[in-house]
Amino acid sequence: MPKRQITGTVIKKAGDKTATVLVERRVLHPRYHKTVKRFKKYLIHDEKNEINVGDTVTAIECRPLSKTKSFRLLEIVKRGEV
Repeated sequence: MPKRQITGTVIKKAGDKTATVLVERRVLHPRYHKTVKRFKKYLIHDEKNEINVGDTVTAIECRPLSKTKSFRLLEIVKRGEV
């Protein structure tokens, strides 16, 4: 089974080597046939503590690292403004 990849924006540095990433997806509403946004937050593992709030990152699924953390940092797509 292939590993899932998610791309989102870092919204919070949650402790050591952990960041919260907000992933946005657009879906078509079943009744109103309008595109709406859906959001979900993931905790990702950042081994080198190199990401900051505002960065756009890509994470890949891995073994569970804690109760809620099952993704690790793959790459930093775009640096946020400091």
